[in-house]
Amino acid sequence: MTEDQERLSRRALLGAGVIAGTGTLVAAQDAQAAMPLKPVIVEFPASPLQQDISYTLQAAMNETAAQGQILQLGAGNFFCSNLSLPSGLSLRGVPGHTRLVLNGSGPLLQGIQADRICLSDLIFDGNALSLSEEASALLWFSQCERLVLNSCEITKSSKSGLVLEQCSGSVIGNHIHAIEDVALLSYNASALRIEGNIVSDCGNGGILVHRWSEGHDGSIIAGNQISNIAARSGGTGQNGNGINVFRADNVTISNNKVSDCKFSAIRANAASNVQVLGNTCHRSGEVALFVEFGFQGAIVSNNLIETAANGISITNFREGGRLAVCSNNVLRDITGTGPYAKDNQPLGLVLRLRQIPV
Repeated sequence: MTEDQERLSRRALLGAGVIAGTGTLVAAQDAQAAMPLKPVIVEFPASPLQQDISYTLQAAMNETAAQGQILQLGAGNFFCSNLSLPSGLSLRGVPGHTRLVLNGSGPLLQGIQADRICLSDLIFDGNALSLSEEASALLWFSQCERLVLNSCEITKSSKSGLVLEQCSGSVIGNHIHAIEDVALLSYNASALRIEGNIVSDCGNGGILVHRWSEGHDGSIIAGNQISNIAARSGGTGQNGNGINVFRADNVTISNNKVSDCKFSAIRANAASNVQVLGNTCHRSGEVALFVEFGFQGAIVSNNLIETAANGISITNFREGGRLAVCSNNVLRDITGTGPYAKDNQPLGLVLRLRQIPV
């Protein structure tokens, strides 16, 4: 090799090294850009004084939501009311130790036309204070999409615990108890998931999925534990139910444990294509499983019922109901002693079919 050729080879090798080094740098920058950024967590400590912090907490929620940050509340009590939750809010607490306490006529918090609100590991305490006439619940949401309420506690509400109007998202793994009216009431939902919650000691109802007029709802009510549901407002079945579905079509009610309800463990009224599957019902004051009025298509299967005034009633076919399957259910200790048990005779299964003229 000549001297000129050797110099040329060295220059080519050095150039290749520069190019290779540049490629490595670009690849490293691309890999770093592709890595997900860790969310920024903003801490908000509790005040040692029992003073209202509604204004400062509202400002912190607005700021962190706008910046895409997580607002982390510290352990302790936060006295507040009438908080308005913005879109994009991620609010979380210290599990079992962060308590938002109602300090007014409420609601404690509300969300209106907000998207992607996430609440987790928080205790919402109604403080046994009377809510105003305008406040239907301690927590109230309207037209909120992709709402997430996870691992929270709702307690001591003088009205309902949680009311959702035209919302989508999930309510999972919460504890709702000591509620004067209804634990959870959903109107006109869009494929809402209500799963794995513990509901107890409510004045008029556990989990209610209703619509203002009959139509597709698609909610899933699964794996909840519901107990001690009274009927303080009276009536002949509109109150006192563990799970109640009204006018909401295509709802699945599965694998729930429901006990000690004044009326029914599960009641579906004018709910087409309802599926009641694999639930366990103990000590129902009236009919344990009730499907009635204006439904088209119902499956009641693989449920276990123990101790009830009556077992399963699929009825009122003359009011537009049709197409029902009732199979593989286990019923025992049907007493016939409930407030509306027919002639005080225990009835395991009641099917009242529409008469067809010949």
